Amino acid sequence: MQKSVNFLELIGGGRIPEVLIGTWIVMGILIVFGFIARASIAGAADPLIPDEGISIRSVSEMIVEWLDGFVSEVTEMHGSRAMVPFFGCIFMFILFANFFGLIPGMEPPTADSDLTFALGIVCFGYYIYQGFASKGVWYLRSFLGPYLPLAVLMMPIELADNLFRPFSLGIRLYANMFADHTVLSIFTGLTRLVVPLAFYALGSIVCVIQAVIFVVLSMSYVRLAASHDH
Repeated sequence: MQKSVNFLELIGGGRIPEVLIGTWIVMGILIVFGFIARASIAGAADPLIPDEGISIRSVSEMIVEWLDGFVSEVTEMHGSRAMVPFFGCIFMFILFANFFGLIPGMEPPTADSDLTFALGIVCFGYYIYQGFASKGVWYLRSFLGPYLPLAVLMMPIELADNLFRPFSLGIRLYANMFADHTVLSIFTGLTRLVVPLAFYALGSIVCVIQAVIFVVLSMSYVRLAASHDH
């Protein structure tokens, strides 16, 4: 079987980690898309009237509207709209990074554990922040368990549970995307035409599902941290 060309390795020349190059490219694509979408909205004759047909403006507005409803439905919290920028960025970045691996000669940045663990740590910091923002110092009470006489036993369990969350987020995304990209590379290298298309279709589904799962779990942690009945 002929080894496929890795363009990220060629770009970095072996000196820059491939995950960094892939991450920079994905970030660049999203930033450019954001500026173009902002310009299209700002240049609209009437912002209240949607464009006819498919355009950058209509696509961006559809994405924002979906993300707004998505975050609201999962968190079920007042003020959830303020969280849309954070979770929207995380979701779009993971989604684009996942799909980046479907381009021949490229590898998904999310197939590298360094990036996925970093994303998990970012989300960990965010839900801890939301916990303190919602409850103040009383947020620390949640680490003592529901029954104070058992706080000595429950605190290590609660701490371990919280500290394991960024690791579980990172390892789940990394393992699934690494396996998906590996299977796709093997079968596209062994076969031609029809069979690779089927694996590209399955790979696309995996890309979307993994982005959704990562963000849903992150939002559920925020909901647990900020919920007043937790």
